Amino acid sequence: MTFLYRRHYNAPKEGTAAVNRVKEGREKRPDESRLHGPSHHTTPAPGVDLLPLLKPATGNVSSAVQHVTMPGLPASVDLDECISRLYKRELLAESVIEAICAKTKELLMRESNVVHVRAPVTVVGDIHGQFYDLIEIFKIGGWCPDTNYLFLGDYVDRGMFSVETISLLVCLKLRYPNRVTLIRGNHESRGVTQSYGFYTECSRKYGNANVWHYFTDMFDFLTLSVVINDKIFCVHGGLSPSIHSIDQIVIIDRFREIPHEGPMADLVWSDPDPERDEFSLSPRGAGYTFGAQVVKKFLAVNNMDHILRAHQLCQEGFQVLYDDRLSTVWSAPNYCYRCGNMASVLEVSDTGERFFNVFAAAPENDQHKDMQPGGEKTADGNALPDYFL
Repeated sequence: MTFLYRRHYNAPKEGTAAVNRVKEGREKRPDESRLHGPSHHTTPAPGVDLLPLLKPATGNVSSAVQHVTMPGLPASVDLDECISRLYKRELLAESVIEAICAKTKELLMRESNVVHVRAPVTVVGDIHGQFYDLIEIFKIGGWCPDTNYLFLGDYVDRGMFSVETISLLVCLKLRYPNRVTLIRGNHESRGVTQSYGFYTECSRKYGNANVWHYFTDMFDFLTLSVVINDKIFCVHGGLSPSIHSIDQIVIIDRFREIPHEGPMADLVWSDPDPERDEFSLSPRGAGYTFGAQVVKKFLAVNNMDHILRAHQLCQEGFQVLYDDRLSTVWSAPNYCYRCGNMASVLEVSDTGERFFNVFAAAPENDQHKDMQPGGEKTADGNALPDYFL
C-alpha cells in the first residue's frame, strides 16, 4: 500500500480545540497551499447536553453496542446514568466504583494478552488524567459507541482528574465492551500511581484510599497488547528482547502488578530510539530502547506491517519512525498543563490507512488554572503536590 501525507485544517468551533488531520505515510507532505478539507467528525455546539449522545447508535453498529446486561452489578447501578454523570465530571460513589471495578475484572479476565480488533478503529495514546482533553477526543473522534476506540494506557497520574477519567473509561468499557478496548500502560501500576498523583487524588477526593485499591486491583486484568486487522501491533511502550513472536506475549502471566523487569515490564516501559539499531538498556530504569533492525525483524517474524504505541511525549502530537514501520501517538495536549505540545488520535480505516487527528488542549482547562499544581490551593485550602516533573 502506498501512503501519502495529507493535512487538513478546519476552523475551530467556539469552545472546541483546533484540529489538524494528517494521513500517515512514506512520502513527504505536500505543499501547504494544496491542503484542504475539514475533519469528517462533528462537534456539539457549546452548552449542548451530552445525554442524547449516550443512546446506542443505529445502522452499522448492530449488536456490538446494544444494551449490556450486568447481572453482577447492584440493581442501583445504572451504567447509562453513571456515564451521564461522568461526562459532567461528577464523582461516582465509592460503592459504585467498587462494583464497576469488580465487574470490569470479570470482563477483562476473558480477554487474551493479545486482543484482536477489526478496523475502523480510533487509537488513543496517553491521557494522564486530563479529563477535558478526553472529552475533546470524543468530540474530535466521535462519541461512544459510534466510534470504535482503542486506548493505549496511561489513563491516570499527573493530570487533575484521574479519578473521573478512569471512571468514565471503565464505565464505557462495561457498557460497550466490543467498542472500547483498554491496554495497560506503565502507570496502571500500584508503585507508579503512589508516586505520581493517582493515590493522592483518590485519597483527597474520597477521604480514603479504597477507590485507589479498587482501580489498581482492576489494572492487573488489563490486556497487554492489541493486533488490528492482523497487521498492526499495538502496545503501550514497545518491544522486548525476550519476545520474538506474538505467541510469546499470549503466555505471559499478566494478572499481577507490573514487575520491575522481564517481558511484561518491557512491553509497557520500552521506547524506540532512532539512533540505535538493536536493544539497549533504557534510561528510564525499566524496559529497553530499540532501533530499526529490531522493528524490522519483529514485523517480519510476525507477518505484520506496523507498530503503534504511546508512552512518549511528542510535541506535534505524534511521531513516525523507521520508514513508516512504527508510530507514536500522544493524546495529552499541553501535557501537565505546561508543556505546550499538541496531541493526536490515530484513525485506522478499514483498509488499513492511518490518519492522525491533531488537536490542541481543551479550552475548559483554562477554567481550572487555580487548581493546577505549583503551589496553588484547592477549594479546601490544601496545597496540591507537584507531580509534574
